[in-house]
Amino acid sequence: MTKTTTDIQAFINDRPFTRYQWMILVLCFTAVAMDGFDTAIIGFIASDLVQKWGVQKSDLGPVMSAALVGLAVGALTAGPMADRIGRKKVLILSLLVFGGFSLLTAAATSLNQLALLRFLTGLGLGAAMPNAATLMSEYAPERRRALMVNLMFVGFPMGSSLGGFISAWMIPHYGWQSVLILGGIMPLVLAVVLLFLLPESVRFLVVKHRPQTQIAAILRRIAPVETGTRFVLEERGQVEKKSAIGVIFSPRYALGTVMLCFTYFMGLLIFYLLTSWLPLLIRETGATMSQASIITALFPLGGGIGVLVLGALMDKFNANKVVAAGWLLTALFVCLVGFSTHSLLLMGVMVFIAGSIMNGAQSSMPALAAGFYPTQGRATGVAWMLGIGRFGGILGAFSGAFLMQAQLAFETIFTLLAIPALLSAIALMIKAAAGRSAPAASAPVKRPQKA
Repeated sequence: MTKTTTDIQAFINDRPFTRYQWMILVLCFTAVAMDGFDTAIIGFIASDLVQKWGVQKSDLGPVMSAALVGLAVGALTAGPMADRIGRKKVLILSLLVFGGFSLLTAAATSLNQLALLRFLTGLGLGAAMPNAATLMSEYAPERRRALMVNLMFVGFPMGSSLGGFISAWMIPHYGWQSVLILGGIMPLVLAVVLLFLLPESVRFLVVKHRPQTQIAAILRRIAPVETGTRFVLEERGQVEKKSAIGVIFSPRYALGTVMLCFTYFMGLLIFYLLTSWLPLLIRETGATMSQASIITALFPLGGGIGVLVLGALMDKFNANKVVAAGWLLTALFVCLVGFSTHSLLLMGVMVFIAGSIMNGAQSSMPALAAGFYPTQGRATGVAWMLGIGRFGGILGAFSGAFLMQAQLAFETIFTLLAIPALLSAIALMIKAAAGRSAPAASAPVKRPQKA
């Protein structure tokens, strides 16, 4: 009996992007949107909590940071788990965890309970994003991988924005608990949908030596498969006899891992510092609260455009250099924000441009990481970058207070904020110069041969 041996990535590369792959993209997009909704949910209910519970705004600090800590821990643990038991299983588990604990949070009666439940919710939230990114990257053809992963990540800000609109309507009518209940029910329903519709990564199945019939059954949803076809994964950069964590810190990948984690850390430091403190910083220039709020809202507004533009460029040029250029431009325009105090209109334009480029660069990092690691450690590599980066977000949320206390000039503050973006650009150029820009790409494809 003759058998055809086919490389799994070549099979995906050689076919058009099908409706089945679009379905996977939509499902992962929805999971990330749920993640965005629940991550931002505490901000939506904070003002009502202060009013209903009679607490000070400062008392909510531990509650605000609890989820961020949970996100970091969840990402760091979920990656190795996904590389061991599968991306689909961990993604569904993450939805069950943060959906279930969101429901329980609605019943919280104290700040301590709220903080604990938000930490536990964060464990699930941190696990969702890296697995969605990994799964999507492994079903995307290499020529469109970055764009597809970035398109999926647009779901996060959309989920956050949608949460804001929904909360504005629900809280006055049904109270702050209603938002948490909705934020719990939606992921639980989605988990059931994913259980039946979402396939496991075929690259993962090949690496784990799962039955060829199982692999073929999934791939038939993309294109016809000859009976008896044997699928293999011809992949450069595999590390022998290593755990997933051992892979990402092996000599081949250690430098790249450090540079990716450093870059994501710096990116979230800037993002959370600006989103948390930008209104107060702008108020210091003499702007009204309304003007400060409008200008701040411009920061994430163009993020979707930046994500898609950088994703398309990453598929055409060296991905490291494209994202590094994004961070370099971020440094430039963040610095220019500080020198635009003479005109609120100009400041708004600078904030919009800086936000569009920065959000594009930051959201492109998972796609960059997914293309860097081999299948055996991809979920761990992406997850650890996201997890370690979360500590940058925690530092950013707190460091704004020190900048305010130092009473630095507006220009000085934004010049200082440009430094992390500049360092991020340098880090990615170091990674590119190390010659590891795409070690996990498939090896030259062997055309199907008769065995």
